[in-house]
Amino acid sequence: MSGTQGPAAPEPPGERVAADLATIVGRLSRRLRTASPDSLLTPTQRTVLARLDTDGPATTAALARSEYVKPQSMRLTLGALEERGFVARTPDPTDGRQSVVSITDGGRATLDAVRAAKHSWLAQALAAEFDPAERRLIAEAIVLLGRLVER
Repeated sequence: MSGTQGPAAPEPPGERVAADLATIVGRLSRRLRTASPDSLLTPTQRTVLARLDTDGPATTAALARSEYVKPQSMRLTLGALEERGFVARTPDPTDGRQSVVSITDGGRATLDAVRAAKHSWLAQALAAEFDPAERRLIAEAIVLLGRLVER
């Protein structure tokens, strides 16, 4: 079959692609969680610190809503982060009954260390496992996945 290609592969069913994508994204997410030292942050603590780092200070209630957890659960997470010096509370200027939580320099440094460990593992894995053409294909898929996420 020199110079010709066989018939094009049939288009995979959307449900199959969705199931496979959900499975592999979950596995990648779990693998990335193991790339940083276990004692630094729990997954919930990491997402809360990341949200505070990205979106800025927030109330406990706002963080609970954004993370789809009960305020009581968020209070426990924030308490653990505050105990370690990763977040600080200040009185809410518009509602004295609430406080506003913000990430501290120590929290940001810890978050940066967790991110760096994940990125380092992933970069090394990509370099070891894939050739340049495959890495370009992965980069193209990232653009498509980004479009999916922004939908």
